[in-house]
Order: sequence, then structure tokens, then C-alpha cells
Amino acid sequence: MTSSAVGSVKVEISVVLGKAKLPMQQLLRMGRGAVIELDSKQSEQVWILANNKPIARGEIMLQGEKISVSITDVLKSAG
Repeated sequence: MTSSAVGSVKVEISVVLGKAKLPMQQLLRMGRGAVIELDSKQSEQVWILANNKPIARGEIMLQGEKISVSITDVLKSAG
């Protein structure tokens, strides 16, 4: 595969803010406006995933109405 072919491959990027475990019954009762409490704090870094595999850590950035992620650490196995 040439470098130009590699550059055109699409990768799905996801950002994990935190996780929560709750009973299925509680999940089924949730409706609009329900709040799910995550296991992370506002100041903690988030995980950045490429095709569901962790590749980096980052910080959430707010720019007007847009949310972005600033990469703070790239995992050694990812680079």
C-alpha cells in the first residue's frame, strides 16, 4: 500500500469521557432529561480511541458551542 493510499484510509475516532454501571431496569426507565453519573471527574483526562483501540489521552476543550479534544499524551504502542 502506498503512502497516498494509507492517507486515504478512514479511521473512526471516539472519545471516552467516563463509564458507568447501572441495572438494566434503571436504564429502561430512563427518559429525556435523565442524568447518568460517570466515574470520572471534570479535571481528568479522557481516552481517545481509533477504531475502538486506545491511542492517546487528552483534555476536553470548549470553543464557543463546539467541543474538541486536545491530545496530551500519545500511547507508545499507538505511535
